[in-house]
Amino acid sequence: MDKKEFLRVWKGFWQLADPKIWIASTVPMFVATAYAYGKTGEFDLFWFVVSVIGIYLIEIGKNAVNEFVDYKSGVDTFVTPDKRTPFSGGKKTIVEGKLTVEETIIIALVTILVSCAIGLAIVIFREPRVFIVGLAGVLIAVFYSLPPFKLSYRGFGEIAVGITFGPLIVIGMYLVMTHHVSIDVLLVSLPIGFLITNVLWINQYPDYEADLKGHKYNLLVRIGKQKGVIVYAALYVAAYLSLALIALVTKNPIWLMTFITIPLAVRSVNVARKYYDEIPKLVKANADTIKIYQIVGLIMILSSLASRF
Repeated sequence: MDKKEFLRVWKGFWQLADPKIWIASTVPMFVATAYAYGKTGEFDLFWFVVSVIGIYLIEIGKNAVNEFVDYKSGVDTFVTPDKRTPFSGGKKTIVEGKLTVEETIIIALVTILVSCAIGLAIVIFREPRVFIVGLAGVLIAVFYSLPPFKLSYRGFGEIAVGITFGPLIVIGMYLVMTHHVSIDVLLVSLPIGFLITNVLWINQYPDYEADLKGHKYNLLVRIGKQKGVIVYAALYVAAYLSLALIALVTKNPIWLMTFITIPLAVRSVNVARKYYDEIPKLVKANADTIKIYQIVGLIMILSSLASRF
C-alpha cells in the first residue's frame, strides 16, 4: 500500500468511525460513572478507560457493518443530494470511494474482535457479570443490520438503540465501577435511552424515501412521517417523566434542572410537526434533539456528582 492509498484508507476509517457521534455512547458512560461515584465513592480510572475504548470500538464496528449492509441494499445510493444532511444519509465511505467493501468488512471484523477481547479482559480481571451485558451489546451491534435478524430493517432498530445506549451501557459501566447494581441504576438509564432513540428517530426522516426504496422498514417507515411526530413527542414526554422520577427516588432536586431543555424540546416538536416533509427546515429539529441529549446528559452527570458532596 503506497502513501496515497494509506491516506485514503486512513481518512475513510475516520469518516466511518465518525467521532462526532460518539457522544451517543459518551453520555451513558459518563453518567453511569458519575452516578457510581456519587452514590458509592468508587472509581477506577484504568478500568474506566479500558471500558471506554471497548465501547468506542464496538460502535465503530457497528458503523462498519451498517455501512456495508446499507450499501448492498442500495439504501445509501438511494439518498438524493437534497435529502442529505449532516445528521443522516449514512457515512458514505463506500459510495464516495473512501473505502472499498473489503476494507469496510476488515474494519468491522477487527474493531469488533478487539472490543470483544477487551470485554473478555474486563470479565476475567474486573467483573464477571459484565459478560451478559457485553454479549448483548455485541449481538445488537452485529445484528443491527446483518441477517438473519437485521433489526434496523425490521422495525426493531430504534428499540435496540434505546436499550443499548440506555440500560446496557449504564448498567455495564456501573458494574465495572462498583461490582454491583440496583434498580435505581436502571431508572437512571431510562431518560438516556428515550432521548438517544429520539435522536435516531428524527434523523430517519431525511432517509425516509431511501429506506423505503431499499426495503429498510424501520418503525418510522412503517407508521409514516406524520404519525412519527407523535412518537417523537411521546419519547420526549417519557424522558422528562423518568427524570422527574429519578429526582423523586434519589431525593435530589438538581435532576430537575434537566427541565430547562423542555422549551427546546417543544420547539423541536413544533418544527417536526410543521416541516416533517421539508428536510431543509426540519434540520433545526435534528440539531435541537442532539443538543437536548447533550445538555441533559451533562446535567445528569453534575446531578450525580453533586450527591457526593
